Amino acid sequence: MKVLLVNGSTHQFGCTYTALKEVAKALEANAIETEIYWIGNQSYSDCIACGKCRETGECVFHDGVNILVDKAKQSDGFIFGTPVYYAHPSGRILDVLNRAFYSGSKHFAHKPAAAIASARRAGTIASIDVLNKYMTINQMPIVSSTYWNEVHGNNPEEVLKDEEGMQTMYNLGNNMAWLLKCIELGKQNGIAVPVNEKKHTNFIR
Repeated sequence: MKVLLVNGSTHQFGCTYTALKEVAKALEANAIETEIYWIGNQSYSDCIACGKCRETGECVFHDGVNILVDKAKQSDGFIFGTPVYYAHPSGRILDVLNRAFYSGSKHFAHKPAAAIASARRAGTIASIDVLNKYMTINQMPIVSSTYWNEVHGNNPEEVLKDEEGMQTMYNLGNNMAWLLKCIELGKQNGIAVPVNEKKHTNFIR
């Protein structure tokens, strides 16, 4: 089993990475393989609704989004991490997830996931709530911890001093590992992923 941890920060080894690393430590202690994927600090185009991915199976913009979707195919769970910008996730991770979930939603569906946020002071809850929407619309069980999935600090050294925040990250990893093992046990006992109908309607009809 493998969990892909997505670092949506501009800084590869900053506060968000520090939090993700703690989640990974707990997962690895539970014999779960991990990979931290940094989406980079380059600019990403948002989804332009061209619909080409419905024909080809991949986004027309050949960048880190298609890499993320390819990695998702081999992953059993996900942690999406973001810094807080104006009480909101980074625009970069939103652009990436808008396109990844549209072009590759089937590779994320029914796999457990969680969002984490790092901030100097505030805005974490709003940021986590935004990221959670990607999961809830795509039939992904959301993994929780012993507090909201947030850490505080202006640099990695300060984040490490956030004892409750780091404990929350470790506990999140434990809970993710537990749920993955439960899902795997279910598969071994014939419990299949549900096949649900999807009907798209407008509010007017």
